Order: sequence, then C-alpha cells, then structure tokens
Amino acid sequence: MSTIDRLVDELERSYAEAQERMSDPAVYNDHRRAADAGRRLKELEGPFRLAEAWRRASADLDAARSDPELASLAAEIESEAERLEDELKLALVEKDPADEKDVIVEIRQGVGGDEAALWAGDLYRMLTRYAERRAFRTETLATSENEAGGFKEVVFAVKGQGAYSVFKYEGGTHRVQRVPETESQGRIHTSTATVAVMPEVEDVEVSVDEKDLKIDVYRSTGPGGQSVNTTDSAVRITHLPTGIVVAMQDERSQLQNREKAMRVLRARLYEAERERQRAEVAAARRSQIGGAERAEKIRTYNFPENRLTDHRIKLTAHRLDQVLGGELDEFTDALQAEDRRRALAAASA
Repeated sequence: MSTIDRLVDELERSYAEAQERMSDPAVYNDHRRAADAGRRLKELEGPFRLAEAWRRASADLDAARSDPELASLAAEIESEAERLEDELKLALVEKDPADEKDVIVEIRQGVGGDEAALWAGDLYRMLTRYAERRAFRTETLATSENEAGGFKEVVFAVKGQGAYSVFKYEGGTHRVQRVPETESQGRIHTSTATVAVMPEVEDVEVSVDEKDLKIDVYRSTGPGGQSVNTTDSAVRITHLPTGIVVAMQDERSQLQNREKAMRVLRARLYEAERERQRAEVAAARRSQIGGAERAEKIRTYNFPENRLTDHRIKLTAHRLDQVLGGELDEFTDALQAEDRRRALAAASA
C-alpha cells in the first residue's frame, strides 16, 4: 500500500470517528466536548472531500489505463490525480491550532527615541488599516503615548475568523530608515519598533488562579506623567508564577480595565506556553518561516527609496506608501505560500 493510500485510509477512519463523537449524547450534552468535536469534524471536512475526489480520480485513471478507448485521457487524469494528492498531503499537514483565533497585537517603540515612538504609531495605523481591508474588526485595548505624538506602546485586538493565520507574520522587529522631521541636516536615521502577535484565548483555555495574581490600582496618567483621572481606575495585574505584568488605564472604569488586562494576560500566558512547547521541538521549528521572535528583524522600510523588504522571504516592493496604507496582502500571501511549500516538502519527505 502506498503512502497516500495509508493517509487516505487513516483520514477516512478519523472522519468516521469524528462523526460518531458528534452523535454521541454524552458529547453532545457537554458544551466543551461538543465544541471540540465540532471543531475536529470541521477540520477534517476539507481533507475528507479532497480524499473523495482523489479516490475518484485514481479510479478514473485505472479505468483509462485499462481501456484503449480512454487511453488518450490518461495523461490529463493523471495530472489531476497528482494535483489532488499534493493538495491532500498539504491539507493533512498539522495546522497551528491558533490559526482561526482572534489576536492581540502589542506594538512597542524600539531603538530611536521619539522617532521610534512615531514609527510605532505608523505601524499601528498600517496594521489596523490592513485589518479593515481584510474585513476584520479591531479594538484598541491600551495606549501609552509619548510627548512627541507617537506611542511608547499600543495594544489592540483583531477579531475575525482566521485573524491569527494572517497577522502572525507581523510578529518581530520592524526597522525604518527615514529622515525625521526634526533632522535639520537631512540625515537618514534608523529606528525600530517591535510587534508581538498573540492568539486571544477564552477563560476555559487558560486557567488563571486568583491566588496567583497581585492586583494594584492607581490613578491614570498621561504622556507627561500627570494624573488624568480623579479615581483609582487604572489596574496593574502581576502573574506571580511567571512575573508577567499587564497594566491598563484607558477606561474610566476599574472593572473594564481589569477585564482588558485579564484578556492580555491570558494571551501572554498562552503564548508563553506555546513558546515552551516550540522550544522542545526546535528541529520542527527550524522548518517554519522565521519564528516571529520579537528580536528578529523581519522587515526594513526605506522611505527615501520608497522600498519595503521582507527579510524572511527576500521579497522587495517599491510602494511603501501603499503598504503603510494597509496593502499588505502581497507579503502575507507570499509568506503563506512559503509556509505551504515547506509543509508540503516535509510531508512528501
């Protein structure tokens, strides 16, 4: 039996088992188990349909090869069967379980002082515009402005099916080369901002024990440090076991700030666990594009040359103004294609 035959047999067994689980009353009456079973069945639906198409094409190919009157069609049918086989192998490659999730994006100024803070603001506008172009919804969770009009930090959520599968490629260090407005000699400066992209998770996916939290409340402050609120509405949550700290102050309600802080904390804890797991399978990680570590320089944006280069796939475009307006599809598509190419190569190895 060939490798593809074994894959299809196993897929058909898994699909039948998933259907049985969905019809099991014990599963159906348990909200969490039913949701898991439904997701599993949905994951297998596409590959199962491809497997059915591949089986039909394979049967047609056998018939064409054995019937002289159909021999002229054999080459065309064989090509279709091979295409379906490649698609099926790719569909069966283990997907990132976070791909369909909403995301939380954190942008922080890096090297470059005020210019880095202004650049962080430019990235924020670029990514939120890109989200709008992809019909995702955005929600600003926290902002920390600097006195020059940029951002020390900005945190926002992107909501919509498949948001993580799109925005995960934006994680890393974004470097800009341009002449700052305050530069009288016309010299080009290099600044950076870092972007962290984390899947947003539900309470049931990341359990946080209240005993592990240290919660402080204080008055909100503006860019210069002055108080902008007369009540202790700002919230700082410290997760004691990991040392992760999240602070929120944009809302006037202490409860709203706490809820937003918990959303970001859960996302950071989830991502920290994913990083730990990835570190344990370093060999597998090397087959992925980049890895999106925050310290990794993923792109350079050169204003004098109207040029953007993605260093992970060596892709350059001379339309920086459009990209900053949210037209990032070319880069996302190329990164996803490279991911698929590598996954298919690994599956075929």
